[in-house]
Amino acid sequence: MKLVALPAFTDNYIWMIHDGRQALVVDPGEATPVADALRTQGLRLTGILVTHHHGDHVGGLVELHSLLEGCVYGPAHENIPGPCVPLNEGDEAVWNGLHFRVIDVPGHTAGHIAYWCDDLDGVPVLFCGDTLFSAGCGRLFEGTPAQMHASLAKLASLPPATRVCCAHEYTLSNLRFAQAVEPGNADIARHVAHCEAVRTRGEPTLPSSVGLESRINPFMRCDQPAVIAQMRSRGAPVDHPVSVLAALRQWKNEFR
Repeated sequence: MKLVALPAFTDNYIWMIHDGRQALVVDPGEATPVADALRTQGLRLTGILVTHHHGDHVGGLVELHSLLEGCVYGPAHENIPGPCVPLNEGDEAVWNGLHFRVIDVPGHTAGHIAYWCDDLDGVPVLFCGDTLFSAGCGRLFEGTPAQMHASLAKLASLPPATRVCCAHEYTLSNLRFAQAVEPGNADIARHVAHCEAVRTRGEPTLPSSVGLESRINPFMRCDQPAVIAQMRSRGAPVDHPVSVLAALRQWKNEFR
């Protein structure tokens, strides 16, 4: 199995898994990158996973329907264009022998879900849409800080080796914010250097991993003394990890 990030729009990734014959794609916001990859590599599109309803994640579904030889799987509580198998937490999407466990992760949207497979060529993989970014998290368009905190806690509990396939190339800008939150965090400094080199080569900074995010992502470190102290120094009334996350998210929204 090969795991590939197909660039879309200005900073999206449409994730593709294929075995040289069949392909599964995740969050096809536009059809062209998928259709081009299928054609150039001689692949059949036999499955689609959708994490949430935003246009940059579902905009290509209608056009891809004519190429699809399988199912579209998506969140049960969101409006997904076209035919869709609705999924809730604990359900599974099965494709080509792979089992993807569904995890409810509201916050960015009300019905957002993620997909976790415990073994993709020996390593777990997570497709998390816009809930978790490398060194960041999604804006709270429809959910609450408490929901996002609970969602990130679920993802943080996955095995540390789990590859984290986020849907946007936001890593360097998120790392700048992470350094402002924890200027003394050596893991963040090392990852900045790595990601700058990767982007200079024109390569994605992703996938990340659950273990790495636990060390560099301020939104997954809301119980850490350095993060709490930083938010208190900014005058935030933080007395619980949820209030820390809320203050972090507000700061990030305004961060330049």
